[in-house]
Amino acid sequence: MVLDIITILLISIPAGFIGSLTGLGGGSIMIPLLIYLGVPVKYAIAASMVTIIATSSGSAASYVKNKLANVKVAMYLEMFTIVGAIIGASITSMVEPRLLYFFFAAFLSTSFFGIRKHIREEIPVADFKQDRLAKWLELNGRYYDQSIKNNIDYKLTKPAIGGAGMLVAGIAAGMLGIGAGAFKVSIQELILHMPSKVSTATSNFIIGMTALAGASIYFASGFLYIDLVAPMAIGTMIGSVAGSRILNKLSNKIVRTMFLVIVAILTIQMLYKGIML
Repeated sequence: MVLDIITILLISIPAGFIGSLTGLGGGSIMIPLLIYLGVPVKYAIAASMVTIIATSSGSAASYVKNKLANVKVAMYLEMFTIVGAIIGASITSMVEPRLLYFFFAAFLSTSFFGIRKHIREEIPVADFKQDRLAKWLELNGRYYDQSIKNNIDYKLTKPAIGGAGMLVAGIAAGMLGIGAGAFKVSIQELILHMPSKVSTATSNFIIGMTALAGASIYFASGFLYIDLVAPMAIGTMIGSVAGSRILNKLSNKIVRTMFLVIVAILTIQMLYKGIML
């Protein structure tokens, strides 16, 4: 058991690091690894929920301090994701495990649409007109981009559509234990027109609250295994803190490329596992 705990701890650190840089959350990366090691899918999902909370806790503080995470936007979107997470976690106990693999793969693959078209775009072009709700909520912000050594001002739009998308993301997060960071990042960039680094940082802030709502359901269902959860939480927190320290030094192209590569790998793994069951 000691060896197993050490192994889980060691693989959790890079998972938290990558999850922090991409906004996916360490759980998205840990679930396929845990399943490969023989952990039943529902136990892997439950443990992932706690991992996501640890990833968010480790990175969010740094992102808020450096003004990368937009707290106002995060609080608005969390209303939708928390409700969705509770619904999704309640549904999971009634779903056949094999279906979760295919749903996970289909869900992640949606992240490719739109994001890949903007992979070379360093700063989003604000050639749109803010709608009334976005203006009323004052959805805008500024951050200092260390990679280009300049302050970046941005404004967001379509919060109503973004909220609906976040509800769906929350349901998936509750069902799959992934924090739904992949879908959240896509919504924030493609619908709200949020800069890539701000999207990653804000996603890390949001996923912790979403996972907390879903984790309570898994705890009540008896799927949380402490010998699995404890080393995962420690490892991903260490990795996420390290990731939060270098995100702003990377170009948006690198951040988006990492995001798409990780999503591709996760999608293939889940499809393979679902077919082989």
